[in-house]
Amino acid sequence: MIENQTQKERALLVGCQLPNMDDERFLYSLDELASLTNTAKGEVMMSLSQKRNKVHSATYIGKGKIEEISALEKELEIDLIIFNDELSPSQTRNLSEKFEARVIDRTQLILDIFASRAKSKEGKLQVELAQYEYLLPRLAGQGLALSRLGGGIGTRGPGETKLEADRRHIRRRIDEIKGQLQTIVEHRNRYRERRKKNQVFQISLVGYTNAGKSTIFNRLTEAGSFEENLLFATLDPMTRKFLLPCGLTTLLTDTVGFIEDLPTSLIAAFRSTLEEVKEADLILHVVDCSNPDYFNHEKTVYRILEDLDVKDIPILTVYNKKDLVTTQFVPSTNDMVFISAYDQADLNTLQEKIETKIISQMEFYHLFIPGTEGRLLAQLKSETVLLEQLFNEQKELYECKGYINPSLALYQQTKDLHLQ
Repeated sequence: MIENQTQKERALLVGCQLPNMDDERFLYSLDELASLTNTAKGEVMMSLSQKRNKVHSATYIGKGKIEEISALEKELEIDLIIFNDELSPSQTRNLSEKFEARVIDRTQLILDIFASRAKSKEGKLQVELAQYEYLLPRLAGQGLALSRLGGGIGTRGPGETKLEADRRHIRRRIDEIKGQLQTIVEHRNRYRERRKKNQVFQISLVGYTNAGKSTIFNRLTEAGSFEENLLFATLDPMTRKFLLPCGLTTLLTDTVGFIEDLPTSLIAAFRSTLEEVKEADLILHVVDCSNPDYFNHEKTVYRILEDLDVKDIPILTVYNKKDLVTTQFVPSTNDMVFISAYDQADLNTLQEKIETKIISQMEFYHLFIPGTEGRLLAQLKSETVLLEQLFNEQKELYECKGYINPSLALYQQTKDLHLQ
């Protein structure tokens, strides 16, 4: 335990509050930066902030604040100074010259966490692509700074020697990665088409990072997706079969968490992964209702869904962590369910609510089917919401009642049968 503590890098956080950001939002933003630092295995020693009308074009913050950081850097033995915005290449260069500690920005910190979290080949390639695209305009004058890096936060992913290589090499590597990702995307699209052909109802979990998506995913599917109280615990999407109490088989997908000011390079890199959401028949929007900033988290998720051109897909809001709610929480929508992912009764309520949402998109059927149609009876059980199946002795037929998705191939078959 003691050894673990000594390995943590000592970080100083720096934020600049502009007129368009109120005090509460700004403080939450700095708290989130501290959580990101903790996730990256850093130890926050102190947070500093400065109010300005606009950021300093050369150094992001003013001269007085730079002098204050220089004094604190020695006093607190700081290894790393993290800025709460994306710094321009010249700002990073100028600030690096003024401090002994390494200087990174919010984007670099998020990229670093993604690099340590990616497990699949696709995830690793997506992160590497985002890192190279972030670093390419910042290569000039980085040689000296990079040569004295000894690893640590903000340096994971592409190795030091790769970063010192010339731009041509990095551009070539970017092209290679894009080619490999294109192959993976094509494979993913083929897989999606196959799923569409099978016409299984698809549900996607989305939400702000650390809202509890993976916990809900695991409890519903027993899939064993990585879950921990950390930001970006899940990076690689996972899809598993999810059997509803009514007997309908669906597919449930766990996705990467969203975050405010998610680097554009990352959104672009993970676009193919996030495309999964566009294929969903129902979106479960998981919100941590115990977080004081839950309302802004919701807005961030809706904004990213809009950017991904996700529209006309029904959304059920799942307010999670109800056992931890301490503030005066007010739901933003009526179409919601209030749960704790660790409470089985709450999970049962969630499943019932999902069933209700699914049924609202379906059409009622009442069929009489001969006993010789065993395959059709089995399909009704697995592909539709079968409410009732009784053998009618008078007609010597099975009487079936339930709900069916009109987009199913099976739907036309039922139309051809005698509807009562």
